Formats: sequence, C-alpha cells, structure tokens
Amino acid sequence: MTTSSTDLTTLMLGRLSWQDIPLHEPILLGTFITVALGAIAIVAALTWFRAWGPLWRDWITTIDHKRIGVMYVVLGIVMLLRGFSDAVMMRAQQAISFGSAMGYLPPHHYDQIFTAHGVIMVLFVAMPLITGLMNFVVPLQIGARDVAFPFLNNFSFWMTVGGVALVMLSLFVGEFARTGWLAYPPLSELAYSPDVGVDYYIWGLQVAGVGTALSGVNLIATIVKLRAPGMSLMKMPVFTWTSLCTNVLIVVAFPVLTATLALLALDRYVGTHFFTNDGGGNPMMYINLIWVWGHPEVYILVLPVFGVFSEVVATFCGKRVFGYASMVYATVVITILSYLVWLHHFFTMGAGASVNSFFGIATMVISIPTGAKVFNWLFTMYRGRIRFEVPMLWTVGFMITFVIGGMTGVLLAVPPADFVLHNSLFLVAHFHNVIIGGVVFGAMAGITYWFPKVFGYRLDPFWGKCSFWFWLTGFYFAFMPLYVLGLMGVTRRLSHFDDPSLQIWFQVAAFGAFLILLGIVSFLVQLGVSYVRRDSLRDVTGDPWNARTLEWSTSSPPPPYNYAFTPRVYASDAWHDMKQNGYVRPVEGFLPIHMPRNTAAGFVLAVISTLCAFALIWHMWPLAAASFVVLVVSAIVHTFNYDRDTTIAAEEVARIEDVRTRLLAQHD
Repeated sequence: MTTSSTDLTTLMLGRLSWQDIPLHEPILLGTFITVALGAIAIVAALTWFRAWGPLWRDWITTIDHKRIGVMYVVLGIVMLLRGFSDAVMMRAQQAISFGSAMGYLPPHHYDQIFTAHGVIMVLFVAMPLITGLMNFVVPLQIGARDVAFPFLNNFSFWMTVGGVALVMLSLFVGEFARTGWLAYPPLSELAYSPDVGVDYYIWGLQVAGVGTALSGVNLIATIVKLRAPGMSLMKMPVFTWTSLCTNVLIVVAFPVLTATLALLALDRYVGTHFFTNDGGGNPMMYINLIWVWGHPEVYILVLPVFGVFSEVVATFCGKRVFGYASMVYATVVITILSYLVWLHHFFTMGAGASVNSFFGIATMVISIPTGAKVFNWLFTMYRGRIRFEVPMLWTVGFMITFVIGGMTGVLLAVPPADFVLHNSLFLVAHFHNVIIGGVVFGAMAGITYWFPKVFGYRLDPFWGKCSFWFWLTGFYFAFMPLYVLGLMGVTRRLSHFDDPSLQIWFQVAAFGAFLILLGIVSFLVQLGVSYVRRDSLRDVTGDPWNARTLEWSTSSPPPPYNYAFTPRVYASDAWHDMKQNGYVRPVEGFLPIHMPRNTAAGFVLAVISTLCAFALIWHMWPLAAASFVVLVVSAIVHTFNYDRDTTIAAEEVARIEDVRTRLLAQHD
C-alpha cells in the first residue's frame, strides 16, 4: 500500500482499525456472537411474517404518543437485560475474587462493566421507562388527542435509541469508559483515558440527552396548553403533576449535562484545559457541574413514580388520594429543593464547614416533603377497601423499602457521617435502595397498572406476584450486606479483596442478584403467558381496575384520536365522578378529526446524528463533517414541510364510538 493510500485510509477511518475489534476477549466475543444470532433470528422472523411494512408504517415512523410510549418502555426493558447482566457479572466477580483467586474479569474489563452498568441503568433503563409512562398516560389524563409536538416526540425517541446504539456498539468496536458512571476528571481526561471509551460516553450521552431535553419541552407544552376544558392545574391527576415537575427538571438540568460534556470534549479534542490542573483548569468545576445535573436527575426518575403510586393507591383503596393539595405542594417543593443539595455528593472534597452545613441541612429538609407523601399514601389506605392486586403489592413494597433508603440518606446527609461512609459500599446500598425500591418498583407498578389500557387485557397475576416477591426478597439479599460492608469500611469499585472474612457477605449479595434475575425472568414469562391467555384476561369495560382518572374513560386500547369528544372536567377525579353521575357516551354529532401524518424524518435525523457521533468518536473527520451538513440541511428541509395532516372521517369516528357504546351496554 502506497503512502498516499495509507494517508487516505487514515483520514477516512480515523483511529479505527482491526485491533479495535475485541476478538481476543472471549466474554465479548461470546456476547457478540449471541447478539448477532439474536439479530439474525429477529430479521428472519420479521421477513417470514412479512412484518417489515407494518413495522415501518405503524411503529418506526409513528407520531402517535401511545405507540411511542410503548416503544420507550420496550427499550427500557431491553436495556434492563443488558444493564442487569453487567450487575450479575460484577456480583459474580466480587463473590469469587479473594486472596489468590483473581476471578474471571480482568481489571480493565471490570472497570468498563461498572461504568456501563451505571450509565445504562440510569439513562437507558430508568429514563425510557418513566418517559414511556409519561408519553402514554399524560395526554390521556388531560383529555388531549396527542402531545403538543408529535413529530418532536418521534425524533426524541429515536435520538434516545441513537444514544443506546452508541453505548451498545462500544461492546464490539473499541471499548467503553473506565471512569465510573459520571466520568470524573482527571481520569476522563486524555492523559489518563487516551482510548475511545470516554468519547463513547460523551457522544452517547449527548445524543440521548438532546432527545430527553426535547421530550421535556414537549410534555411541558402538552400539560400547560392542551388540558381539557375545566381542568385547572389543581384538578390535574397527581401523575400529571409529577410529570410536569419532572419535565421542568429535565428542561433545566439536561442543558447543564450537555454543556459539561461539551467542555470535557473540548479538553479531549482541542486541547483546552477546563478541568485539567496542570493547564490551569479545575476538576472540581466538572464535579460541581455534573452534580448540578446529577442530583435533579435522581428526582427526574423518582417523581413520576410518586405519581404512579398515587394513582395506584387511590384505585386499589377505592378512595380519593388523601391530601391532594399537600401532594401537589410537596412535589413542587421537592422540585425546587432538588437544585439545592448537589454538593452532598462531595462533602469530603474540602468545601468547608459552612458550605457542608448548608447542603447537609438542605438534604435533610428535602426528606420532609418526601415523607409527607408517604404519610398521604398511608392515610389513603387507612379505612380503605384495599385490594392487593399486583400494582398494589409493588406499592406496599415500595413504601417499606423506600423509607429504609430515605433513612440511610438522612444519615449520609450528616457531613461527619459522610466523611466515614463516603466512597464505601454503604453509599452503593443507599443509592440502590432508593432507585430499585423507588424507580424500578414504581415502573413495574405503572406497567402492570396501565397495561390493560395499552393492550386491552390484564397481565397474568400469578407471574406478576412471582416477579414482585423475587424482586423484593432479592433486593434485600443483594443490598443489605452492602450496608454492613460499608460500615466495615469496604470501598466500592473494587474487583478483588484480600480479607477472606468478607467473602460470605459478597456471596449473599450474589444470591440476591440471582433472585432478582428470577424476578426479571418471571416478568418476561408473565408477558408471554398473558399474551397467550389474553382473551380470558380481557375486560370489555376498558377499566378492569375501576380506576378514577380520565384516561380510563376511553377504550382499551385507545383509538388513534384518543377522544371523539373533548371531555369537560369538573373535579380532580374526573372519570370517577362521570361514572357516579351516569355518564353516557354520545352517539351522534361527531366531526372530522385532524391528525398529523406519520413521518420518517425523526428516524432519519436520529440515524444521521448517531452516524455523526460515531465519526467524532473515531476521528473520522470527513464523515463527521458530511453527516453534520446533511443533518442541518435535513432539519431545515423538514421545518418547511407543512403538508403533514390527515383526516379521520366523522363517519368512522361515529362507527367506532357506536360499537364501543353497544359493548358497554351489553356488559352492563
């Protein structure tokens, strides 16, 4: 090969070469073969059943908020399998790696795994799950036909998928970051991480972060502008309130993440020194900025599930939520205070006693509105006719588990205690205590609760209860030992230990991870069994739980237009009051409904954005420049494409509503 052709190859491929394909890593090679075989099987199945057309028309190009919500949840469940496999690998490594036994994971591979686990679980499991629930439920709860910007909704989802694709690609092309899930400098600077791992981290989060921020703007506009007549702010369902506050946090916090990662990218790509001590920068500035995003992110995850639990408790206790106004005010107070506590993540960094005192007190104060919510749920249950259906089981398990996590959080809010426990496994146990006991349990409760709204039939209760009990007992086995180890001074992020007396605790934790695995498997079995038995699990009323909020007034699953008539709301429990007052759906007077058309633009723009990010990761400058130009031009062209509306005929709307009304009459 001549010098000129070598230079051209280097220019086009950048840093990418055959050596970056991890053929020498048996674990990664086995994973790649498994994924490849799975992909081939999926492609073959889609081809055999001639499903490519419906997949493209009904899902990939859809702008229906309901289908996009379903895709978000499916994405979260798929990434849960990847993220939890990392957790199992870490637990297995720690359970066997003592003394002369080094375990089966090399240190550099273990470091990639715990970094990927944190990134995936927070940003690509929890975020898609709660975003999917908000996407599906919020427009139905407020009486809207869709979100405010349907195309933007499609684009946001596919940008999230683009971020997922980059993180997954790092398994097989190059490697992922070895920095921890927040990529602190100087470890993430070029001098200490010269490979592409941190670049995958930066651009994966940037691509997904754009989608998340735009989704936040969309849902805020939807809630503020598209509520049904009569639905004032204090008549909105609690889940809609928590969704509004969550998306306010998203819109304010995610640009901080974008700016922080942009500064880190400039340090790595251009040679600036924002965060490098030797060049006059300050690593502490990065840590402050990343936690200004990171702590609101925790509440971005947990606030929507607070809304889920409020809906579930009201439904399965047959009562209005106790203290509706206090629930709303507590949600708003949590939203505000979540910006005043970020520094408790680095009490030990020498900020000074006065600064530590302020943030310690603020951290304790934020527990007050959170505790108020727990009391409201308990008082809703008091003297209620409680039905321990599967969503209610998740809720009760949450209340016990989350309170324990909250108490350990208050302990960590005391700076002297944090000086002892910081960077220990006690902190790992606390974080998982609130995220699993809060976010995961809440997402499972929400999926189970709204599943009949989405698909028209309930999930099988037996396998749902199996999943719940495996998750609950598995959590306590997996993380209570870490509290003990943390109090003993065992630090986190270690793949090998010298003291053999610690091994039993890690073995118990590994057993807990195995129980959680059974919980995940039970959930997947539940989905399959429920599909097979869907006819026996169907409820023609469309409201199998006797729920109280407006979304249950439509059919299950809802039609594309959600509501043939825009409902008028008179009280906070709108649907419950309508049922009590003998609400009858009209059978005439329907008008044509204008709905936006499906579009491939969001998918195409996200693919180009992901390609541009991949080129930037590997320094493929011609490809990066070309894809960026195409991205800008495509966005401008789409902006001026106004012909996007279609019409559902009034006669078709009337026919569907008439069939639904007759079904209800037969059931009654």
